[in-house]
Amino acid sequence: MKRSRPPEPKPPVDGDDLALFRDAVGPVRDLKPRSEPPGRPRPKPRARMAELDELDAAEAFKRGGDLPVLDAAATLAYRRDLLPRAVYQRLKRGELAPQDELDLHGLDARTAERQLRAFMADAHRDGLGCVRLIHGKGRQSEGAPVLKNMVDRLLRHRSDVLGFHSAPAAQGGTGAVLVLLAPRAPR
Repeated sequence: MKRSRPPEPKPPVDGDDLALFRDAVGPVRDLKPRSEPPGRPRPKPRARMAELDELDAAEAFKRGGDLPVLDAAATLAYRRDLLPRAVYQRLKRGELAPQDELDLHGLDARTAERQLRAFMADAHRDGLGCVRLIHGKGRQSEGAPVLKNMVDRLLRHRSDVLGFHSAPAAQGGTGAVLVLLAPRAPR
């Protein structure tokens, strides 16, 4: 297919640049106006109030929420309704032998909480029925015993804990707690 050559441009008649341009371009037509190019996509909406509620709940959990602050001599005690009273009484008297124990003495609260969570998860995974946690009496803490209150708060919120009670005097007294764990669900 042979292409034809465009016609030779006409020599300018006068020095007017606009006239020269119009002669060069020829007839024109108006273009349809274009829409604006798409902008940046809007960010997805966030549930800010839900996020704030979650933060408040996490802070309340860290503080212990509505749980009373325990002093050094306070006895830790908790029993779920599904734990028979007779079994809880045996735990309270120290008749159930702990299968493992964790000593939290001398640890800061954050490290102790991390170790306690890992220990409890391992104990439940391994199918242990009873464990002893040594938190100390908190006599060196200013104010309330930090570890004792953290242990109480954390154990109350674990679904695998059936009950717990401060150990008898021969096993640590109010500086330790015996914990009864729920049996592991079969797979």
